[in-house]
Amino acid sequence: MSEAPDTTLDNTVAEEFQQDLTASHRVAAAALESFVGAVLRGAGADAPSADAAVRALVGASLRGVDSHGVRLLPHYVKVLEGGRVKSRPQMRFDKRAAAAGVLDADNALGHFAGYRAMEEAVRLAEDAGVGAVSVLNSSHFGAAGAYSLAAAEAGCLGLCVCNSDSAVFAHSGQARFHGTNPISLAAPVAGQRPYLLDMATSSIPFNRVLQFRALGQRLPAEVAVDAEGKVTQDSEAATALLPLGGSTYGYKGAGLAGLVEILSAALTGMRLSHEIPSMIESDWSKPRDMGQFFLALKPDTFLPRKDYEERMAAYLEALRSQPSLEGEAVMAAGDREWAVEDERSARGIPLDAHNWQVFAGLAERFSLEPPAVL
Repeated sequence: MSEAPDTTLDNTVAEEFQQDLTASHRVAAAALESFVGAVLRGAGADAPSADAAVRALVGASLRGVDSHGVRLLPHYVKVLEGGRVKSRPQMRFDKRAAAAGVLDADNALGHFAGYRAMEEAVRLAEDAGVGAVSVLNSSHFGAAGAYSLAAAEAGCLGLCVCNSDSAVFAHSGQARFHGTNPISLAAPVAGQRPYLLDMATSSIPFNRVLQFRALGQRLPAEVAVDAEGKVTQDSEAATALLPLGGSTYGYKGAGLAGLVEILSAALTGMRLSHEIPSMIESDWSKPRDMGQFFLALKPDTFLPRKDYEERMAAYLEALRSQPSLEGEAVMAAGDREWAVEDERSARGIPLDAHNWQVFAGLAERFSLEPPAVL
């Protein structure tokens, strides 16, 4: 078995994280968990709903996925209080075959639905080797990696996808069509943290645009378009996204978005991306009727566990040992996130000035103390 990679945070970590790593407010993960949970319960969420959201949001922030981390807390307060999601959902799981089932999320917070769906998928995989679960009547679930990671932590490979409201131009198109439609795959690795792929099928998620806008920063090239459909780096002017691959090779991202669309909507009967009400502009009282899809694979079903572990170790060792550009390193999916998690576990999760101001307002509103700064 190869040694676990060095996850020291250095210049191999993408620059997009650096703005957060130098933020003036740093808060311990435990303090954020307590604060986020208290706010969600104050907004009406029952304990299972709040606990699932805390796990997903703080976990995303720990791994450096700030666009889908605790900065989204105000949004979930709005949907809870507005009635878009139920504060006390009654989810129902229907096993349809030896390795398949359907979860009716009853308009729960998407985090609660996501963890429950993957839990059912893993349970199916324990018996059948494979577990597939489609989800009906769900909502925004944050970072997709939260749920594939839950499968890997249970010893399975986990895959999850979810379509979302239209924010991405069709390739060669002039209007929003697909959502950012994330895909995540996690795989257990003996003696190491899991392999973790968590990506949007757009060049960046729209929450990243909102984050850049809140910080007054320009966008990377070839990721967004303005109201006239022209490529822009102005975060204030951006109204839609380009598919992964940008204006030239975006057919690849568009194809992956279609894959997600089929598994999330065509297979579940839920809304297609262009039919889903906007996450931030639509009526806070109306459910969005979103579908999702989760898959768990038990490695032992396909080959002896020892062989799987050796193959995974050989792949990762070969990948990480590839020649790299000067001052950089070839990384496996998840390496960057685990490096950020190590740094933030030690030094605290950074909150920018905008986040801190919003959290202070929530603390005052729900008669709470703001999370303690390290």
